[in-house]
Amino acid sequence: MSATTPESRLAVVDISRMHADGVRIPMLTAYDFPTARILDAAGIPMLLVGDSLGEVYLGYESTVRVSMDEMLHHAKAVVRGAKRALVIGDMPFLTYATPEDALVNAGRFMREAGTGAVKIEGGVRSGRIIETLVKAGIPVMGHIGWTPQAKYGMGGKTRVQGKDRERARALLADALAVQEAGAFAVVLELVPAQLAAAITERLRIPTIGIGAGAGCSGQVQVITDLLGIGTFIPRHAKPFAHLEETIRDAATAYASEVQDGTFPGEGQASSMEASVLADVLGAGAMDRPAGTLSPVDVSEFVNIPLDEDL
Repeated sequence: MSATTPESRLAVVDISRMHADGVRIPMLTAYDFPTARILDAAGIPMLLVGDSLGEVYLGYESTVRVSMDEMLHHAKAVVRGAKRALVIGDMPFLTYATPEDALVNAGRFMREAGTGAVKIEGGVRSGRIIETLVKAGIPVMGHIGWTPQAKYGMGGKTRVQGKDRERARALLADALAVQEAGAFAVVLELVPAQLAAAITERLRIPTIGIGAGAGCSGQVQVITDLLGIGTFIPRHAKPFAHLEETIRDAATAYASEVQDGTFPGEGQASSMEASVLADVLGAGAMDRPAGTLSPVDVSEFVNIPLDEDL
């Protein structure tokens, strides 16, 4: 952290340095310019433009519906808003099914949106994809445990992963595969706290937990959960504000003041000289008796040629 200036954007090497120094790493999702600007000013070192965008911002029933173009649109806004944080683009469903697809779409995140890295779901099954991207110079964050894009293939219901011996061993193998493929960090989602801590101890790269206990190298939360926006807050989330009520109350108060005529007040309006207004209105049709001519000096129109003389 000390090696960077306030004006420079963080890179994966800075995240690795934080991990080496024993600094716990906070990460949040962001989907728009003003939120990114605020989170960046708060010192959040990593902002994830997550495909959770689909559910919490676009109203889709799952992340599977999110397109690459939608992700790029929001990633561009986040990059413009955050001047220092490392911005990570979440590769949406089926945009990295092959190494060739992954290169094209990850390249779009880096080139068109300006992100500093991408995130890919999957452990062993995604190892070849991660390796291909890293060799091409694209930093990759892995994601194992509960992987929302595979929701329907995992039974359709959100649930903790790795609670039995076989699945716990598979998760450890996934984590090691992601590391060996060259990822700079890995998200552990909905993993038992003890297993997440054990995985963290065995990796050289930082683990970023969500619903995986305090033993991870860092944590990530969906911004709407953090701010208390929405009718459902997951068990693993902690609202640090309650903006659902704040926004609703503000909108209700606004509507009331508009309806009773107290908004806008003098402080929200501008004024002009009364004499100027009188001059303007005196020359208007609304301020003259019906059938009267406008008080305009017609002499200036004398000797103007008719159309046929032009």
